[in-house]
Amino acid sequence: MAVFTSSAFAMRRNLILEALRDAGAVSPETAKALEETGLVNPEMFAEYTQQLVDMGVIRSTADGRYYAD
Repeated sequence: MAVFTSSAFAMRRNLILEALRDAGAVSPETAKALEETGLVNPEMFAEYTQQLVDMGVIRSTADGRYYAD
């Protein structure tokens, strides 16, 4: 797993959280694929996203959608 600088990680975390909340993805029922949120280059930052899931900052569904908890 890549190691990210704390400032870059914090900035990406905030972008992902804001995108999920703005898209209304706040529960398993309203979860969205990152592509649906308007987030720029969501697939480029897959490791950031996985770290956020691992840390419990965001949640993922079995079908690969995400939501802010």
